[in-house]
Amino acid sequence: MHACTESAELGLYTRPVYNLSREDSTHPLILVCEHASRYIPEALNNLGLDDTAAREHIAWDIGALALAEQLSEQLGATLLSANYSRLLIDLNRPRHALDSIPAQSEIYQVPGNRELDEATREYRRQSLFKPFHTRLQQLIDARLAEGRPVRVVGIHSFTPVYYGQPRELEVGVLFGQARAYAQRMLDGLERHPLKVAGNQPYRIDPLGDMTVPVHGDARGLESVLIEVRNDLLRSPEAVTRWADYLAPLL
Repeated sequence: MHACTESAELGLYTRPVYNLSREDSTHPLILVCEHASRYIPEALNNLGLDDTAAREHIAWDIGALALAEQLSEQLGATLLSANYSRLLIDLNRPRHALDSIPAQSEIYQVPGNRELDEATREYRRQSLFKPFHTRLQQLIDARLAEGRPVRVVGIHSFTPVYYGQPRELEVGVLFGQARAYAQRMLDGLERHPLKVAGNQPYRIDPLGDMTVPVHGDARGLESVLIEVRNDLLRSPEAVTRWADYLAPLL
């Protein structure tokens, strides 16, 4: 048996893995923003991407953190948000999913993720993925132990154009088992009116998603993922408008 070689990235992940706001909130909701940041340590040279690509949606969910923070403030709800780019490891993918550490994201090649050795993959899992999900599990465990209700909601954004095809959808509510909770949100959003749909522009896949199936459905908790089109989150006023839409429904 060969010993596992040491990761070339050892010691790079020195900033906190996540931010945790309002940990002691009594609100049932735990907000999660897994794609909050585009930060990649300088030594990794944007994983070989140019500066423009490294600022695009492939690196993070544009506007999602601002929306999650606004919701957390309005509701007084706990928020757990990531501090590293999803290109390093995607916190909303199971550890061994093919796109957990993507060598290609949409139309972009990610040279720094090609041909990674297993030591580096495991180092990212242990350094970035595991602490985030352990902390989320601890938050849920503590509330359940106190007999408190818990809802888990991921806040995401999506691109207005995907592989060259424009998207008319403005907001999606993605769900697995929490159909009734999701439907209440869909009904409320449609009253504005907005271009809204359930399980669009993506679907929850137990083999391809983490937050809803693992921390929500598997534990019998109401859990959904909110997707807002990112061109609708480009100003503080727009973010506040979406927070006002969503806060009463969550």
